Amino acid sequence: MDHVIPQNRPLAIALMLLAAVFIAATTLIAKMLGGADFGAPLHPLQITHGRFIFALLALGSAALVLRPKFGKIHWRLHLMRTTCGAGGVTLMFASVAFIPLAAATAISFLNPVFAMIFAIFLLGEKVGRVRWSAAAIAFTGMLLLLRPLPGDFEPAALLALGAAVILGLEVIFIKRLSGVESPFQILLVNNCIGVVISTIVVLAVWQTPTAAQWGLLAALGTMMAAAQTCFVNAMKRAEASFVVPFSYATLVVAGLYDFAFFRVVPDAIALLGMATILCGAGLLAWREARLKEA
Repeated sequence: MDHVIPQNRPLAIALMLLAAVFIAATTLIAKMLGGADFGAPLHPLQITHGRFIFALLALGSAALVLRPKFGKIHWRLHLMRTTCGAGGVTLMFASVAFIPLAAATAISFLNPVFAMIFAIFLLGEKVGRVRWSAAAIAFTGMLLLLRPLPGDFEPAALLALGAAVILGLEVIFIKRLSGVESPFQILLVNNCIGVVISTIVVLAVWQTPTAAQWGLLAALGTMMAAAQTCFVNAMKRAEASFVVPFSYATLVVAGLYDFAFFRVVPDAIALLGMATILCGAGLLAWREARLKEA
């Protein structure tokens, strides 16, 4: 039986913006875990493993309290979604160990553009000129942030770019699952599969974390569970090609984290890039609101 939730675009936007705050926090923590301030740097695969373990504990605890009803589990879709999610997140965690948090976030958040393109072919969604224009504006903002000049090129940026493509594909599987399963069920099954996959993979790189690193891993997993909850519920309440661009707000949050924790101050070009990206998302929201009124 399908779980139908009424479309609510304003709520979807609010949920996606809240998800952005949590997602940026997870990359901040991953950067800390990839550094030497709290012990020997952890491998990105081990950070991903910790993220799944503690996210599952958080969601499992919520399940014991809420006792939600579960329906049919679409294992094939879940497996593809989790594989994409784990791969994308691991690449993202790897990238932030080598390049600034805001830069890595900017590159990886090309994923809404990829998700919009994937949605055309895999979900049959129609994307008009305004949406394409909004994507083009956002992409221009990305270029301003990245300044892809030969002298400034950082090979580690390719890790974040790979994350963008893979996470863009994950969005499609989330959207397909959201039409046939409840948001909580999607999250719980996703993290169960993620724990199994990451536990097998992490054996090759495992090292015992310090007490501080265990605490950071716990925080990362809990915040990721919160981010997933917001993200999946946002996807449930609006079309993927509409709501996903609002995740660009993660760039602004990441910039604030960069300043607060690493004293990285964005220059005028970086600020212009962030503003351009937000303009693209704002244009999309304005167009959808006009269509709804018509």
